[in-house]
Amino acid sequence: MSVPSTLSEPTVAPVTTRPLGSRVRGFMVLPEIRWAALATMLFALGGVAQLTGAPAFVWWPLYLACYAAGGWEPGLAGLTALRVKTLDVDLLMIVAALVAAGIGQVFDGALLIVIFATSGALEAVATKRTADSVRQLLDITPDEAVRLGADGSEEVIEAAELAVGDVVLVRPGERIPADGAVLGGTSEVDQATITGEPLPVLKELGDEVFAGTINGTGALRVRVNRDASEWVVARIVALVEEASATKAKTQLFIEKVEQRYSIGMVTVTLALFAVPLLVGADLSTTLLRAMTFMIVASPCAVVLATMPPLLSAIANAGRHGVLVKSAVVMEQLGLTDVVAFDKTGTLTQGTPRVAGIHVIDGSGISATELLAFAAAAERLSEHPLAAAIVSAARARGIGIGHAEDFSSTPGRGVRAVVGTRVVRVGAPTLLDNIDPDRSSRHAQRLVADAERSGATAVVVLIDDAPAGVLVLSDRLRPQARDTVAALTAITGRSPVLLTGDNAGAAQRLGGEVGITDIRARLLPHDKVTAVAELHAAGRHVLTVGDGINDSGMLAAADTGVSMGRHGSDLALETADAVLVRDDLTALSKVIQLSRQARRVVVANLIIAASVITALVAWDLLGHLPLPLGVAGHESSTVIVGLNGLRLLRKNAWRRAGSGRRS
Repeated sequence: MSVPSTLSEPTVAPVTTRPLGSRVRGFMVLPEIRWAALATMLFALGGVAQLTGAPAFVWWPLYLACYAAGGWEPGLAGLTALRVKTLDVDLLMIVAALVAAGIGQVFDGALLIVIFATSGALEAVATKRTADSVRQLLDITPDEAVRLGADGSEEVIEAAELAVGDVVLVRPGERIPADGAVLGGTSEVDQATITGEPLPVLKELGDEVFAGTINGTGALRVRVNRDASEWVVARIVALVEEASATKAKTQLFIEKVEQRYSIGMVTVTLALFAVPLLVGADLSTTLLRAMTFMIVASPCAVVLATMPPLLSAIANAGRHGVLVKSAVVMEQLGLTDVVAFDKTGTLTQGTPRVAGIHVIDGSGISATELLAFAAAAERLSEHPLAAAIVSAARARGIGIGHAEDFSSTPGRGVRAVVGTRVVRVGAPTLLDNIDPDRSSRHAQRLVADAERSGATAVVVLIDDAPAGVLVLSDRLRPQARDTVAALTAITGRSPVLLTGDNAGAAQRLGGEVGITDIRARLLPHDKVTAVAELHAAGRHVLTVGDGINDSGMLAAADTGVSMGRHGSDLALETADAVLVRDDLTALSKVIQLSRQARRVVVANLIIAASVITALVAWDLLGHLPLPLGVAGHESSTVIVGLNGLRLLRKNAWRRAGSGRRS
């Protein structure tokens, strides 16, 4: 039997998305960025002039200008902190840099200034982008709504003016303006932004709908049942802001001891200067000794012990498709001992595909003909399942016939005349009006089998008789199973699945990838609660997601990772790291790379602390010549710096992939 084909098909506009780079890298130039860039440029010019043998009057002013450009802001912040009796490392670094310049080590002081100015600028950018992305989340809700009066009259008002009890009209294709319940009408609603479900959900009388979700082909009357501050989308904003504020307190290990170290260093320096003077020591000798102590005890080597390994690891990860947003994040990644995944768009590709074609016994058609009839009827539909059916037919080289008298019913499916046959394609409810006979019972068994496995069943009727059932499911990412196995081996615990999808689909996917801890039907705040429960159990949690509904859990976790290619803007900005190529296998590798970096940091800290201890002891117990103290201090700085740069090498990533220690 042949299916009529068509010579031409309607043109479909290509789907365009904003490039990842514009979402991750683009930002308004902040003052901190400008000052850090100016300081870096002046430092580079001064270094070039000094290395090429230019007179001191050329490069000294360049370095001093670098001090001014990069140091005024942390210096001001440090002085402000002093007003509340807090001594931070920023002020200490500025003083150390000035002391270095005072004894002729102007290059070293300028380098320290550049490091701190750049660090502050990056922190400012991260803070601003997160705040902006949270504000932009509210843009998914419409600005206006159509409020219905008691007499059926329509009034266009600002969505923000809606109150509990108002009834609104939502036309096909519009975004729902408020959280509420359906009073009338039937439609399928795309609520992926809230629940992450890959397919639109049928909404009928009494069903709950959410602000910002997209109505399908039917018209709905919705009664507002929550105040705007309690809408799910508003709660996502609050969750992200709260979690981001909490996470902002996370610091590098070395920063956690900066206050005590700063106070101790300043106290000893002042004591070395004041005490000898009180007992009649020479001013010049005493000042020189105190300055020597401040130089050899300054945490330059300690700062470089921490930052180069982490920055090198960040650069290496970036070359392999993982954008890690800060040194703090790179340090935190290595602590991960449990990973929580979103389902749709993360472990799966987020688009349905035809996974099975079942022909009803006695229908008289083949599987190829069944798919051809279904594709012809669905070709004019905008439903994601229709797109999957048409795509499956094209992938198999099946000609798609011309359909006439096309109509679509929300929640039921489509009807069309293909050739001389009347074809209906849609939900299993199409079988409700069919006389119970052998073919309908066969179709119902196929539907039940599909739904038990977590897949979606689509029924095909030809001339009002069951002809077959198409089974559609989301496509698993090729690397998902291997990634779950690798993460289980690294962390010692199987990952957790947190999804807004139904339990059947979640269980099926969990079985495919090897996840047993599965939590389904979760709204965004439920995912945050699940992360909090893992924290309460003493776990260091890494979450992976891609949608707006995942942003709360990305912010609440110790480390949040977003998928890069199709991740929502809010997920990309909230996340601490981004899998730019959506390559899940990179996740286990970057955790291992972080652990390598942490081991190098520990080694560097031991080296730096040993040298500082030796030099300080020499200065306190004997007489340490200033040039020798500077040489020893700078040597340790160079050693730890070079040691950290080892993580730039390609084999560092290969070792991370193999799980070997560096």
